Amino acid sequence: MTEEIDIIHIVLSAGLMVQFVLLLLLFFSITSWTIILIKFRYIRKALRESALFTDFFWKSRNLSDAFAKAKQLKSSPVARIFRIGHLELKKLSQSGASGTSDRHDSSSEETASLSSRIAGTENVKRALRRAINSEVTRMVEMVPFLATTGNTTPFIGLFGTVWGIMHAFAGIGQKGSASLAVVAPGISEALIATAAGLAVAIPAVIAFNYFMHKIRIIESELQSFSADFLNIIEGDILRDEE
Repeated sequence: MTEEIDIIHIVLSAGLMVQFVLLLLLFFSITSWTIILIKFRYIRKALRESALFTDFFWKSRNLSDAFAKAKQLKSSPVARIFRIGHLELKKLSQSGASGTSDRHDSSSEETASLSSRIAGTENVKRALRRAINSEVTRMVEMVPFLATTGNTTPFIGLFGTVWGIMHAFAGIGQKGSASLAVVAPGISEALIATAAGLAVAIPAVIAFNYFMHKIRIIESELQSFSADFLNIIEGDILRDEE
């Protein structure tokens, strides 16, 4: 308890510039911890629901059932890109049906139909690519602030340290004495600024590395699921034409 009172006393008795530095570090700390809590909950839920959807998808083998399940798992990035891909696939199926409803049984028309349906899968592929980019952007949002916090707050604290030491030496010059009673207050506020800067930076750097690792895992899952989904679509098209 005594140490806490001493720290509060040091902060309150510090110079205006050091107090401003500590206030700035407090802003970075509150903001970074808010981002950490939000992103931790978001990514944890995304990983859990994506695992549930992927398991359901490969067990169901029915795109309609998988689409209904995907609408329930709103926090799953994999489910969201599947919904987008499934909607594009429905557009492709509808256009293919309308374009071939009154066709004749000629080999040239069958070849044209196959070519158009395979070409139509490019629309699904582009939609999935855009969806993956959108999901990655959503996951990365606000995370760079943690990197900024980890990179800048030690230097902000160092600035407070340098200013505190300058203030201590100014006190020595004014009083003409280098006693501990004269030097200690300035050194104390200098050290508290350094400690505050490190206390803000260390959790931010750890959280940034953790989140980027998890985001890379989810992005890899999205790429793998997208490739598997496209293979299923192309395989179904070829089987329908045989």
